[in-house]
Amino acid sequence: MSSGFDPLHPRELDLPMAVPLRADGALVDVTSGEAALTMDDGKIFAAPSDPAQLDDWRAQLVSWREGARARHGVPRRYDDPASAWAARCFTVAQVWLWDELFFDFDAQRFTPERFLADARERFGGLDGIVLWHAYPVIGIDDRNQWDFYDVPGLKQAAAALREMGVAVFVDYNPWDTGTRRAGDDATELAATVRRLGADGIFLDTLKKADPEMVAALDAARPGIGLEGESKLATERIADHTLSWAQWFADSEVPGVLRAHWFERRHMQHHIRRWHRDHSEELRSAWLNGVGMMVWEVVFGVWVGWNDRDSATLRRMLPVQRGLHAWLVEGEWTPLAVHEASVFGSTFTHDGSTLLLLANTSDADVTYRPEGVGWQPLHAGDTADLITVPARGIAAAMQVTGTEPAELDAVRTALAAETPARDASFPHRRTRRLAPQIPSRAQLAPADIRAGATVRTVIVPSGEHVLTVRHRARETGMYDGAPYVDEWKPLPPRLHDQRTLERVVRLANPVRVGVAEVSAAEYALFLDAIGEQAASRDPERPASGVTLARAREYAAWVGGRLPSEDEWQLAAVQPGFRRRVPEVWNWTESEHSDGRTRFVMLKGGSAHESTGSDWYVDGGVRGPEFALKFLLPGLGQDASPSIGFRVCWEETT
Repeated sequence: MSSGFDPLHPRELDLPMAVPLRADGALVDVTSGEAALTMDDGKIFAAPSDPAQLDDWRAQLVSWREGARARHGVPRRYDDPASAWAARCFTVAQVWLWDELFFDFDAQRFTPERFLADARERFGGLDGIVLWHAYPVIGIDDRNQWDFYDVPGLKQAAAALREMGVAVFVDYNPWDTGTRRAGDDATELAATVRRLGADGIFLDTLKKADPEMVAALDAARPGIGLEGESKLATERIADHTLSWAQWFADSEVPGVLRAHWFERRHMQHHIRRWHRDHSEELRSAWLNGVGMMVWEVVFGVWVGWNDRDSATLRRMLPVQRGLHAWLVEGEWTPLAVHEASVFGSTFTHDGSTLLLLANTSDADVTYRPEGVGWQPLHAGDTADLITVPARGIAAAMQVTGTEPAELDAVRTALAAETPARDASFPHRRTRRLAPQIPSRAQLAPADIRAGATVRTVIVPSGEHVLTVRHRARETGMYDGAPYVDEWKPLPPRLHDQRTLERVVRLANPVRVGVAEVSAAEYALFLDAIGEQAASRDPERPASGVTLARAREYAAWVGGRLPSEDEWQLAAVQPGFRRRVPEVWNWTESEHSDGRTRFVMLKGGSAHESTGSDWYVDGGVRGPEFALKFLLPGLGQDASPSIGFRVCWEETT
């Protein structure tokens, strides 16, 4: 990485590609040769700022496409009715399985209907959902990526999504090579597709899947949609019906997406995960006739959409869904409108022309379409005067002859959709949750409840200043996004070691167990509540215990879990020790911002998954190290790598 890299600006490889126009008075040959291969590698074909160059520019786009199809073949997968759904999948949400809109922690059940209701109200609905499952918790133990999809009720939740008309994507992590091995990835992924009834695969960190994997997935689900995380090679558009337009920078005058121009039925989803302003992505998606990735919880970090951009998407989707035939079958003229700050594409189909307009300025602009027969699609516009809101979009259709049957439904769907002006970021702050501890009829003997049989160290009351170390991950730490309005995070901004300072005030001294609760001690608790213990080893730490159960045990012995700060302060006291094998320790630090729950783990563990930086931190750690662990439900937080210890607060 060069010293001049600016994370707030796109990298060279993210920039739009200039289209060769004329050399020595003649158009450059872009059908074959070096110029054609260069264009094959583009993300967005940059548009000319000079309207006088538009005819040459459009001619070169057509020539490149003809040459590329001659070299790579015409994609036939899109003719298969089983694959057709992908071309209509305009909005996809990336959803952590344990997002508090998608999962009810109190009832311990999935709530896909609640998630979709929120999306309908704020965005105009979803066409697809990626069920995100493993990262960033994978690596905490030996469970592999397939194990994290083996969750009670998930199959039913996926079925409910499909019944509500939403395509289901599962996530594939090719970097998961250091956990439990089972079958080969293609076999395991195909089995997951069958079990969950998935429609598509998100190819995490990949641009494309190997042909052998494509064949295996096609056998599991004919018409399966494969969507990579970045720029898709032109030759692989043939067997990947979707792709992310992630961190694609556009030209000042909006350009043309290369993959979608090559094959109009190829769906792309614009996404810049750390950006708080999505107007440029929305504009490009609108003018190109493609979709958006709505990703508000990025691996446990809130990056919510502002009201203006949400309203823009609500104004886009009825047009894209209702007039889909124009976008994929119509004659597309990019930049049919090229004015100071208003740009537009036209799509002519079956005698009528759809005009899509976008405004790049910070003020509303009015536009007067040329010709007759124009019908505005958005409320408040007229045939003679269309208002394109600041950083927003508008649409009209020129009808010659019979009005398209689709228009009525589109206008009805848009009748209540008006632009929003508020582009401020909708902040969420985390709060520490009070522990919910079910009462138990059976109580420990009095001496155990008082902690008299447990050796402890004393953490004194008063103010303490702590140094906390952690690895920079996309999960962030206590609050806020680790990257704001940045393009792709790269080392050393990604995965490097960070330090923060915390101030904690303890009203009373706290006695913290010198060691984790042992398997034998935990077995006594299980006996008391009528459950069978797996082990009664007096030296090994009790592990495989959920946070809820750890809290129950602590209450049973008259104590509680120590906070992460109390744990760290205790760890530097003489006598504090770790049982073997070492395990992470639960702490009383459950937090929530209303969408994500997490807990700070302390101590590290003997287990360490190796082979990828995407795994959870492993190995035994010093007292100052903290791991932000996203909390799963349905008992999935129980891990052989996590145990706990108890503390008792001294009162005066």
